[in-house]
Amino acid sequence: MITSVFRKSTPLNFSLVVILMLIFFLLFQIQDLSWTNSFLLLLKKGGLLCLLLASIFITDFVAKKNGLSKDSTYTIFFYFLLLLFFPSVLDNLSLILSNFFILLALRRLISLQSLKASKEKIFDASLWIFLATLFHFWSIIFIVLVFISIIFHVSRDYRNWILPFIAFFITSIIFLVYSTVFNVNVVEYISKSVTTNFSIDYFTSNYQNAALSIYATIALFFLVSMFATLSGRPQLLHTSFKKIIASFFIGVLIFLISSNKSNDLLIFTVAPLAIMATSYIEIPQLKLKQEMVLSVLIICSLFTFFSQL
Repeated sequence: MITSVFRKSTPLNFSLVVILMLIFFLLFQIQDLSWTNSFLLLLKKGGLLCLLLASIFITDFVAKKNGLSKDSTYTIFFYFLLLLFFPSVLDNLSLILSNFFILLALRRLISLQSLKASKEKIFDASLWIFLATLFHFWSIIFIVLVFISIIFHVSRDYRNWILPFIAFFITSIIFLVYSTVFNVNVVEYISKSVTTNFSIDYFTSNYQNAALSIYATIALFFLVSMFATLSGRPQLLHTSFKKIIASFFIGVLIFLISSNKSNDLLIFTVAPLAIMATSYIEIPQLKLKQEMVLSVLIICSLFTFFSQL
């Protein structure tokens, strides 16, 4: 029943996910209505919602454009459900922005499969990643995905290896200009950003702990299924799926080493996990099994969301 609703890509399905996103976004935001008294804060909240929706649709575009999913709306629905595990991220502008730029980079890196305009794609992806770094420093680790993509597709041209460094130089200039205009202490900013913290003892409630545990279990399930079925997928898609898997592990690494630890940091794993979940649900299998997996995910996401409000 539920799987049949999202099996096709229709305007109604897209509208449904947008409405659900709006409802749950407002459910979180109405806990504190002080922002309704400020026009700037209203703009900020509207911008947050737009960025979240844009992130959902970019992920869907990446999956469909590169053949990682069929013509369905599973990807956007899974992305929405996975976001509900960590409701506080709905108000974290820096992480939402950083993740948004990472998704733009991922879009360019996955499309590198076509070998068209490869240099432009490598440069764009590197630039997006370094811009994401300005909002969350450790997202810089995603630059590894750029070099992985170069190895997969265009390693013989030495110029491709130089492009990420050019993008870094340009981003550094942008940051220095910004710091000069707004009087930002560059040394202090960098020293605070590069700190690490490997301990996972930040929970303020048992519900946050439960949300992390359930999310980790679900992620492990879809990850194992991806590894188990990868060999049976079209050879042409192997490198794309490998990049999705790599981006997931990079997201986990960012969560593990970041100093300001919170469940919100797992936002970097949401897009690759949504694509892996879609890939699993679209595998020919018993309809009852599909319904059970999707139903469990919906129940878990709703439970973790409302328990943390």
